[in-house]
Amino acid sequence: MPDEQGLSEGNLDADPLTEFRRWYRLAEESGVPQPDAMTLATSTPDGVPSARMVLLKGVDDGGFVFYTNYESRKARELADNPRAALVLYWNPLRRQVRANGRVERVPTGESEEYFRTRPYGSRLAAWASRQSRVIADRSVLEEEYRRLEREYAGGEVPLPPFWGGYRVVPDAVEFWMGRENRLHDRLRYSRQRDGSWVIERLAP
Repeated sequence: MPDEQGLSEGNLDADPLTEFRRWYRLAEESGVPQPDAMTLATSTPDGVPSARMVLLKGVDDGGFVFYTNYESRKARELADNPRAALVLYWNPLRRQVRANGRVERVPTGESEEYFRTRPYGSRLAAWASRQSRVIADRSVLEEEYRRLEREYAGGEVPLPPFWGGYRVVPDAVEFWMGRENRLHDRLRYSRQRDGSWVIERLAP
């Protein structure tokens, strides 16, 4: 249920990533379905946008981490325009977090460490699917998956060279909480030149 006390500047942490982790734990503990579901928006250099759902796989002092195929549309757009926007919305809590900033690849070692934690079938699928490419039909994907099953036969599946993580390093993070009569609370952190954060309240 939403917090009837609302959102005030005085009860926010000075660091938005610390505050986000607090909100995320609440979403997990409250049983929100798929709390890691996150909209990721990218765009081409000339401003053509695209958005899709991805899974948030980590939040550290650097930013928000997700994983994908480096040959996908999102990855091609990030190569040309390394900026992105994120949205997480937890409807039962009437809470939303938005963030935007520059994007960087995570180190290969970090991607390998995460890749080893994925289910065996998901590791095979990362190899089988050349994400965003046109294929003739589903059988192409299924046949490649079966071929990989035979090749690795239950053994170790290595990290594909075309697959790994990105970290969105935020310039701004906005925390939104739904309130009665649409008088919602919106508090935005903006990163300053010295790395500190300023918190401002926005009209809903």
